[in-house]
Amino acid sequence: MTANQSTAGNRTRTATPRRLLMCPPRHFDVTYSINPWMNPVKPVDGGLALRQWEGLRDLYRELGHTVLEIEPVPGLPDMVFAANGATVVDGKVFGARFRHVERTAEGPLYLEWFRRQGFDELYWPEHINEGEGDYLTVGRRLLAGTGFRTDQRSHFEAQEFFGLPVTGLRLVNPSYYHLDTALAVLSDDEVAYYPKAFTEGSQAVLRAMFPDAVLATDEDAAVFGLNMFSDGRHVLLPKAATGLAGQLAERGFEPVGVDLTELLRAGGSVKCCTLELRG
Repeated sequence: MTANQSTAGNRTRTATPRRLLMCPPRHFDVTYSINPWMNPVKPVDGGLALRQWEGLRDLYRELGHTVLEIEPVPGLPDMVFAANGATVVDGKVFGARFRHVERTAEGPLYLEWFRRQGFDELYWPEHINEGEGDYLTVGRRLLAGTGFRTDQRSHFEAQEFFGLPVTGLRLVNPSYYHLDTALAVLSDDEVAYYPKAFTEGSQAVLRAMFPDAVLATDEDAAVFGLNMFSDGRHVLLPKAATGLAGQLAERGFEPVGVDLTELLRAGGSVKCCTLELRG
């Protein structure tokens, strides 16, 4: 452990109650393949997927967070991955426009949900972006992924809409096709990430911005360990990511293992199921 890591471990970790949007996987299935995790030939246990999802939702509520739910729509099995539905900062909603035709209907449905909930600053984007799958908020900055899904031109749209700086990061490993599969926000100035998911230039940017970041091993990245959610103290992550859990505990966080293996069949886990509604 470095001196800086030791200092990080001595920080007081305080959980901040969050407002979250989730979508029950009542229509979850793998009927097509738009990422390397999806294999339509392998059967999916829909009942197990729902029970695992309910376990995550109930855990959020036990930890003091508010969970709202959007009604799932038949024929949209990936709608469970609410993080892709929008990006919300300061109560402003930046809509999602999906790259693959199988998911394009989700964007308008999520935006309409926000409209019905009384959000009045809504933006329908010109360029492809897949919500918090590729936009992660760190303090008063957005980290923005590109390379597989989100169009780099969307980064400029987001910067103009939110009035916040946006740092672009390019992904190169198809198994980590969204930023939230390769990088996780732990606090307003701390992240964890998997270096091999990024170009050398993006790795250099991350090292400069977060010199004391938690770095994931091949093994933890491969079980979607970085698809985690932090409230500043508790970090919910796939329970198979034991190495990451150990690193987080050393830094004073409280890792909480979650089993979402059935949803991983579609390339999603904790963060994918969770859209934060930042007021």
